[in-house]
Amino acid sequence: MDRFDAMQAFARVVEAGSFTKAAETLHMSKTSVTQLVQQLEARLRVRLLNRTTRKVQVTADGAAYYERVVRLLAEMDDAETSLSSALESPRGRLRVDVPSPLARMILIPALPTFHAHYPDIQIDLGVSDRLVDLIGDNVDCVIRGGELTNQSLMARRVGDLQLRVCAAPSYLERAGTPVHPRELEGAQHRTVGFLSPRTGKVLSYPLRREGESIEVQGRHVLTVDDGNAYLAAGLAGLGVLWLPDYMSKAYLARGELVALFEGWHLDPMPMYLAFPPNRHVSTKLRVFIDWVVQLMAQHAPMRPPS
Repeated sequence: MDRFDAMQAFARVVEAGSFTKAAETLHMSKTSVTQLVQQLEARLRVRLLNRTTRKVQVTADGAAYYERVVRLLAEMDDAETSLSSALESPRGRLRVDVPSPLARMILIPALPTFHAHYPDIQIDLGVSDRLVDLIGDNVDCVIRGGELTNQSLMARRVGDLQLRVCAAPSYLERAGTPVHPRELEGAQHRTVGFLSPRTGKVLSYPLRREGESIEVQGRHVLTVDDGNAYLAAGLAGLGVLWLPDYMSKAYLARGELVALFEGWHLDPMPMYLAFPPNRHVSTKLRVFIDWVVQLMAQHAPMRPPS
């Protein structure tokens, strides 16, 4: 039995809550992971996990051992990355999940520059707007817009998304151009609904002007849960959109979208990079975070506190 492999397998089973998920993230068979954990228990002469047909639960002894194992694995990673060669050329696999428009418009076009500096870092990029279980899905970090609701995560604010209200010319020709946000709640107009991954409800947006604040959701005939689909629906004339500047500016410049409600503004949406609290911040993750901060400073710079 390789003790390092066994400890790593045990830690992943605890984090994933499943031998099957742990095996998938370790790229091993479920049988191999099970055998490693069993061998570890035999060596320690203590039961670390309680298994049932439905779930795996860590025992009290297992929980105490897990805390030590996580620290030991982190220290081993530190020992390797402290070498000058590792610091100069971090390597390994990073699992990252980001919203689909951010991936398409900002992150992926800039990745050649990142890989030119760090050619030995492999990025497995999940592209979604869904809620991600960072531990269960074995994701190293996620980038998300909006305030974080899971306070247990470690997070770094990497930008502020400036928002604006837009619509396609084809929509405005058909429905008319609204001059006040309240018009979007009338029978004449439609918005494209965006489903919150946290609540499953359509998001509403507060608009402000000289002390006046109005929260508008509008009437919609289409709701989506993906940013690229949301933009496509607006471009097709299916309704009014609330878009970050990085998504709207090129279409506004080409006349494919028109900005609405001059004089009104929306609060900027904070953007965070979050990672698990018990996950060691490796050199490869650290350089990726620093790169994202620099990238977002170009596209969605943080606003100073008002």
